[in-house]
Amino acid sequence: MKKTILFVILEQYADWESAYLASALYMLGQGKYEAKTVSLTTDRVASIGGFHVVPDYDICSVPEDYEAVILVGGMSWRNAEAGKIAPLAKQCFEKGKVLGAICDASAFLGTIGLLNHVEHTSNNLNDLKQWAGEAYTGEANYIAKQAVSHKNVVTANGTAALEFAKEVLLALEAAPEEKIVEWFQFHKLGYYASVVPKDANSWND
Repeated sequence: MKKTILFVILEQYADWESAYLASALYMLGQGKYEAKTVSLTTDRVASIGGFHVVPDYDICSVPEDYEAVILVGGMSWRNAEAGKIAPLAKQCFEKGKVLGAICDASAFLGTIGLLNHVEHTSNNLNDLKQWAGEAYTGEANYIAKQAVSHKNVVTANGTAALEFAKEVLLALEAAPEEKIVEWFQFHKLGYYASVVPKDANSWND
């Protein structure tokens, strides 16, 4: 049975922030994973770039069995309705499953108290503190890096889609570490600067 990775997308979600990770799970995961989308309802959701997705689940029908929850950034995490995602994020955290959040979604984790005892990053520490208020006491654990992984919580800023994907893949142990690093370097450095695999299928070996 395939392991389910839940991608939470809200209206005006950031297309690029999940694209590398979802495709890498397919490429590197040897058929072990399936990506499923979650939103507040099963009504069609539009991305910032104008792509439209009909979510697989609404927040009330999310399956109990999943391997990771990935909160995809975008323009709606500061809306009151986004708070309905909090129980799922907290459940994932308490289960010790991989919980990933990028861009504004990473700061959202701060507003619900999930960043206080793990190393983490976000777009901007001062913004995180201001938005999260008293719910956030984790400033000492903030690291100014593109992406940070600690205790199965992966956070990243909005320019770090590749770094985010790499750290989530490593946290999931989706493939041997050298394969994940090879995939990351290929996409990060570019076709001509990186060592190109003789066969793209080698990522699945």
